Amino acid sequence: MALRADDLIDRRRLRRKLTFWRVAAIGIVALGVIALSAWFYRDDLGGSAVDHIAKVRIEGTITEDEELIKRLEDIRKSSKVKGVILAIDSPGGTTVGGESIYEEVRKVAADKPVVAEVGTLAASAGYMIASAADHIVARKTSIVGSIGVLIQYPDVSGLMDKLGIKLEEVKSSPLKASPSPFKPTNDDERAMVRKLILDSYDWFVGIVAERRKMTHEQALALADGSIFTGRQGVANGLIDAVGGETEAIDWLATKGVDAKLKVVEWKDTERRGSFLWSKAMVKTLGSALGLPDYSSDVIHELGADRLFLDGLVSVWHP
Repeated sequence: MALRADDLIDRRRLRRKLTFWRVAAIGIVALGVIALSAWFYRDDLGGSAVDHIAKVRIEGTITEDEELIKRLEDIRKSSKVKGVILAIDSPGGTTVGGESIYEEVRKVAADKPVVAEVGTLAASAGYMIASAADHIVARKTSIVGSIGVLIQYPDVSGLMDKLGIKLEEVKSSPLKASPSPFKPTNDDERAMVRKLILDSYDWFVGIVAERRKMTHEQALALADGSIFTGRQGVANGLIDAVGGETEAIDWLATKGVDAKLKVVEWKDTERRGSFLWSKAMVKTLGSALGLPDYSSDVIHELGADRLFLDGLVSVWHP
């Protein structure tokens, strides 16, 4: 039976109403997701609405890290941060990376009490950063130390001889572009590199002596590249106490920080954004679209990034 005109009009009105409420429902859900993301974003920023203890993780190979420097600066400027815990778990990295983070931590410590909490290890540049804190705690079996600087480079000249490859070069001066992996290092080149290393080494030993309240001779005796357990570190004055986060908070309490304050981790920018725009979400979408991009993460997880550190390095190799 043919539909009457009134029935058609009613159906169109109903369809419009359904469309309106569907759009409204989608909008409400979207606003809810955005609000929830904003809430987590605010919490990751350090719970900026309330007083708290900020926790910063420094992990893996240390290089120049502008994001971390900016995060430490924001922590220093935040009136809601009453104390800082540096959770360090690193074998070291470049000396410049360690130096830049060290200096920023010292700026933070000028305004707020800072304690370093060592996990598995804080060696070389990792220990350099830990020494910037006002107090260092580590587990009994943590590894600390490895105070020193090195440059490593390969010598593939023997392989080139076997392959019949000869290097020709014209240099402005004998030490230009030296040392080179394409020929054995001579005495002058080794002497130049050693001067470079000893200058940075002297600076490293100096800050250990200053921060750990040692004489230069005492710091130098511990700076032969040796590593120490947490217990040995206490005995040698490299750390202050054995423990973890609880002991770190207890020390902050001696500096006037309320031990009941919540410890809030200030995460890096990539992880700190809302899930809608996070790295994890982007990877998920890329994977769904058949556009995987995991190569850089795989390289990082395998530790291969340590094979390509430029400049002077302060790193412990197990």
